[in-house]
Amino acid sequence: MTNSHSKAANILIVDDEPANVLLLQRILEHDGYTQLQTTTQPLDVEALYRAQEFDLVLLDINMPQLDGFGVMEKLMAIEAVRGNYPPILVLTASADLDTRFRALKSGAKDFVTKPFERLEILSRIENMLEVRSLHNQIRQQNILLEEKVNERTQRLEEKADELQATRLEIIRRLGRAADYRDNETGLHIIRMSKYSELLGKACGMSDDEAELLLNASPMHDIGKIGTPDNILLKPGKLNASEWEIMKQHAQIGAEILSGHPSELIEMSSLIALTHHEKWDGGGYPQGLSGEAIPLVARIVALTDVFDALTSHRPYKNAWSVDAALQEINSLSEKHFDPSLVPVFNEIIDDILAIKEQYSDARQHH
Repeated sequence: MTNSHSKAANILIVDDEPANVLLLQRILEHDGYTQLQTTTQPLDVEALYRAQEFDLVLLDINMPQLDGFGVMEKLMAIEAVRGNYPPILVLTASADLDTRFRALKSGAKDFVTKPFERLEILSRIENMLEVRSLHNQIRQQNILLEEKVNERTQRLEEKADELQATRLEIIRRLGRAADYRDNETGLHIIRMSKYSELLGKACGMSDDEAELLLNASPMHDIGKIGTPDNILLKPGKLNASEWEIMKQHAQIGAEILSGHPSELIEMSSLIALTHHEKWDGGGYPQGLSGEAIPLVARIVALTDVFDALTSHRPYKNAWSVDAALQEINSLSEKHFDPSLVPVFNEIIDDILAIKEQYSDARQHH
């Protein structure tokens, strides 16, 4: 159900074809959107965008004088100063992957191919406004949190522990929100974060470093909040363009967690961005390989896969521990850091003790 507040979102429609502008305007007005601005002049967009803050820009790609990529370049320069989440939804008649990749790299958060279905574009718009709202809420919470930290630190040093506990609880709850949206259980993030702490210590991390990893790792998939339901919950295999959108959750998660000086938030953002990288360079979003991948991300990649394999999901049965270990060992030097895999094998008894303590079956009894 669409949040009624989103109907008052400030939306800018940019297309050089008046008929396209009118069509979009009518679709949105019929759906209840009230704050719509339009232009058929791409050269006017920068001034409009500087004059006010838009919650969403519906942007055509193929336009004379200045195409959509040129417009995005100008808008990204503005957002680099503002520090906001760039709310760009690209409209394109080009269905080829090159155009889509270029649009995503240029700053677009999603795209719709013309001619579009009314329900599809309304769903994409609603999803983007939801993510934009969440990003703004977290950014505002970070600002307020920082102000409170400064104020309380000056007056009452003893409040620091309470504040840290609140931060951790927010992080855990947000991590659970992402997992529930992906048909995960709340216990998945507890298990994988505790596995990560254990593996971190076994690899030589200090107690403080391992505790930081324990508290940062639950946010690894927070970016899935920004993934459309029709892709995130699709029962079958994703096609190429859907997979590119799915992969954007790593970048979205990093952006949601960016901009706060907290060591915990910084590590959470780093893990969100890099936990899908693979040792052999075949991962995403940056194609990092080997030790160029942060150690914390290499640890989370392994523990997350182990828990996913050994857990029951609506679409699959749980693997046996032996089968899961065999899979992880076979992916050493491919997906996983070859120095971590033997350490994980060595501590498997402690891993299984955590798995038993926080099993989904126990939760239901």
